[in-house]
Amino acid sequence: MPIQDQIQQVLCERFGLSQFRGLQEKVIHSVLANQSALSIMPTGTGKSLCYQLPAFLYPGLTLVVSPLIALMKDQIDSAKKTGLSCAFINSSQSPRERQQTYKNLSEQKYQMVLVTPERFRKTEFLQALKKNKVSLFAIDEAHCISQWGHDFRPDYSRLGEIKAELGNPVTLALTATATPAVQQDIANTFDIPSSHCFIGPMDRPELTLNVDDIFGLSTKIQKIVLYRHHYPGSCIVYCSLVSTLQKISHELSQLGIEHGQYHGQMDSRQRKRHQEEFLKGDNQLILATPAFGLGVNKPDVRSVIHAEIPGSIEAYYQEIGRAGRDGKESHCFLLFDEDDISIHMDFIKWSSPDPHFIRSVYNLVKDNPLPYQQLGPDYLREKLNFYNRKDFRVETSLNLLERWGCLAPDKILRHKVINDLEETYLDHDLHEKKVKSQNTKLLEVLQYATSETCRKQQVYSYFGQDSQPCGQCDICQIQKEPSL
Repeated sequence: MPIQDQIQQVLCERFGLSQFRGLQEKVIHSVLANQSALSIMPTGTGKSLCYQLPAFLYPGLTLVVSPLIALMKDQIDSAKKTGLSCAFINSSQSPRERQQTYKNLSEQKYQMVLVTPERFRKTEFLQALKKNKVSLFAIDEAHCISQWGHDFRPDYSRLGEIKAELGNPVTLALTATATPAVQQDIANTFDIPSSHCFIGPMDRPELTLNVDDIFGLSTKIQKIVLYRHHYPGSCIVYCSLVSTLQKISHELSQLGIEHGQYHGQMDSRQRKRHQEEFLKGDNQLILATPAFGLGVNKPDVRSVIHAEIPGSIEAYYQEIGRAGRDGKESHCFLLFDEDDISIHMDFIKWSSPDPHFIRSVYNLVKDNPLPYQQLGPDYLREKLNFYNRKDFRVETSLNLLERWGCLAPDKILRHKVINDLEETYLDHDLHEKKVKSQNTKLLEVLQYATSETCRKQQVYSYFGQDSQPCGQCDICQIQKEPSL
């Protein structure tokens, strides 16, 4: 059967679809013709189909690298419904579950496996992987490769070497947002020629972008209430800081405005319940930190409000992209308070602990398990001589140590040490570059918020795409007004 017919058959029989969307068909044809590719596809346009469908047609293993542990289970559960033999491997599994997955991988029982980039440091995984022929090497969130990306991860930078170790399989790099510099970094890392870089149009004509200059939390709350009255329907309010989210939540509750919450200080069951309630309702409001919405597809979100400025244009575009997926008019508001800039600069510092700090956290957990068990992060803060509860370098360090496979969650000890902390993770130069890049990206958001150029033109230009004034944003509306 010709390859085109095979592709169409799998699309119809396995995925229940009659046609492709956007760039999907071009990308799938490229990888099935044994040509590596880079695809920039906006959030919600079906990136996962670009490697799941080929996984049915390739004789060997499709190996997918993803940084998002929280989404792996949902993605694998969804893929299994199509009949694909697949699994994920990450630190959320119990040792027994992981061992069983390694055994199945060794016995070549999978068509597709999802892993984090840090997994390649694990000897057991590499031994099991070597029993397979990797036919397709898919890199999701590929912008993490570049130090100029908004979410650079050191282990992503090793994936070019890993590709060579795997025998240079066909490689598919995917991301929703990448500037021209980041696109070039990705293409260079995987030797992808420009003719196989598929860049989707960023235009979202259904979104109207607005920036409101305000001062103080009370004004933010007034604006949120105002927008809820003017623009009914499902709405996401993004807050960078949990403390801001909780203050807004308190005031909205006082006003009798029903809403949900989603942030890292809630337990996973609460977060899941609030997320499900938001997905089911047709007139729901949810206050959330930026982690909310990853992998969630609610077509009828009518508005997205940023109560605090995002950390980058990439993050901003991804977050507003959760509105209007049904193609209907939706409104995006950025509430810009100049005081938030200093808050965000602190946020960058707190979310990017230096290597010495991370090592100190690791040593304290390793050498003092009982005090840490009893007092948790407060014990670490006390020993490290700082008491600012808004400073969450300790929590960030613990998360990084988990991601790197040095610590594992433990019901009794909170965390237990399972591996040494490798020096390769403690690169001072990389840390300095990351902090500098984050501050540059914050400056770019500031320039966006204060510019008098069409909002969409600014965003599209940032990603290297030309456009005309949108005629919809607040800047375009002001320029339409007749002069006196």
